[in-house]
Amino acid sequence: MVTAPPLSPTFALALTALAVLASDSIWPDSTNRSVLAGITIAGSLAAVGFAGWFLTAGTGLAEEGVTLLAGAIVVDGMSLFFTALFGSVTALVALASYDYFADHDRQGELYALVLLAATGMSLMASANSLATAFIALELASLPSYALVAFLKSDEGSTEAGLKYFLIGALSSAVFVFGVSLVYGATGSLLLSDIATAFAGGLSGRVGVAGVGVLMIAGGFAFKTASVPFHFWAPEAYEGAPAPISAFLSSASKAAGFAVAFRVFVVGFPVGAAQGIGIDWVLLFQILAVVTMTLGNFAAATQENVKRMLAYSSIGHAGYVLIGLAALTSDVGTNGQVMGAAMSHLLVYGFMNTGAFLFIAMAERWGVGRTFDDYGGLGAQKPFAAVAMSAFVFSLAGLPPFGGFFSKYFLFASAIDAGFWWLAAVGAINSALSLFYYSRVVKALWFEEGTHDLAGTPVGLYLAISVALVGTVVLLPGFGPVIETAQQAAAALFA
Repeated sequence: MVTAPPLSPTFALALTALAVLASDSIWPDSTNRSVLAGITIAGSLAAVGFAGWFLTAGTGLAEEGVTLLAGAIVVDGMSLFFTALFGSVTALVALASYDYFADHDRQGELYALVLLAATGMSLMASANSLATAFIALELASLPSYALVAFLKSDEGSTEAGLKYFLIGALSSAVFVFGVSLVYGATGSLLLSDIATAFAGGLSGRVGVAGVGVLMIAGGFAFKTASVPFHFWAPEAYEGAPAPISAFLSSASKAAGFAVAFRVFVVGFPVGAAQGIGIDWVLLFQILAVVTMTLGNFAAATQENVKRMLAYSSIGHAGYVLIGLAALTSDVGTNGQVMGAAMSHLLVYGFMNTGAFLFIAMAERWGVGRTFDDYGGLGAQKPFAAVAMSAFVFSLAGLPPFGGFFSKYFLFASAIDAGFWWLAAVGAINSALSLFYYSRVVKALWFEEGTHDLAGTPVGLYLAISVALVGTVVLLPGFGPVIETAQQAAAALFA
């Protein structure tokens, strides 16, 4: 039995942020970047360690999760699974930032903002109340706006930060208005009480609740970069520093799905919602198809590698939406489908972060951002090019990489649930994605080019190496990963 405080993984991230701020305040003129980066990496790995320890002990898997603050927060298998993901991505981004931001001031603020955003994401995964979900979402979003605009002297960065903030403010307003409507229809913000009200028929307030559910879905669509709130992602990811783009496209996206999974499964049970005419599963089926299709077709038209990966992340949001779109009132297969979506997010966290960190390395070397600019990098930097090739092939879902197995289980679970057409659309989109991912490989290995690649960014190399190991080593270890994810997901339907 685990004896540490249930929120230890979240506390580890929050306390590390305070430690970074304290260190930077005590020694504001210090040029020792290793201390700040080391504290951030150690705290992030501590969060991963706590989450792994709790999962190994079976917290929230074979037993109910631990509820806190009158049920507003729950620590269970799903929250721990996602917190481990957030901690891993945060550690990779911090390691890469050691080199990428070597010439920039405000190192303490950078690492503190990343850690505070990760803290908010961890709370999002544990939110068991719509009020907690909103507060956690804002705690994750506000530091993210500052991180996108971190390069104050770069017009692209500041413009991206402003656009991200404005669209984020709009989506937050939509989300909180939806929360108010659901509260007006059910009389509670706790997910368990909302579910009880849905089961009771809502006493003639079905229309109000239905609009509220739709608006809450819109708020989550923003956080996950899903249609129709997807258009901020290409601008933000292109303008932001590349390590921050990696953080937002991997950890932030996963956080949005973590809270969406809990809110819709626990707060708006499929059977009860469909019984009163609120078929949110149909909504997510439409969003899944449109999101993956639009994302992949838009990515195929890009010449800028960073924007291509941004649209690719939208396409992957469509794949993960299958975790909600393939749910049924018969809960037998629901845990498998949602668990497969969770495991895909974990694999995606490594391969997508690694791809963006390769772009960070290219930017550090002064290489351009188009496909043509990457010509000849394979001959000059073979290890980095091999890693990037593995990342994009894994994103495309080719064997023997981790992305193949995560997509395979996701699509197979959708077929088992009776939604073969969702799996077919996903497979077709994955085949399309191979076109634009292969353009990166073609440029790296088959096109000529010469670059003056001065310096060896050790931190970036290490971060890419760890991401590569995570992408490849998950192959023999994918069984325990998906089993843990499916156990954690199944507990939500118990």
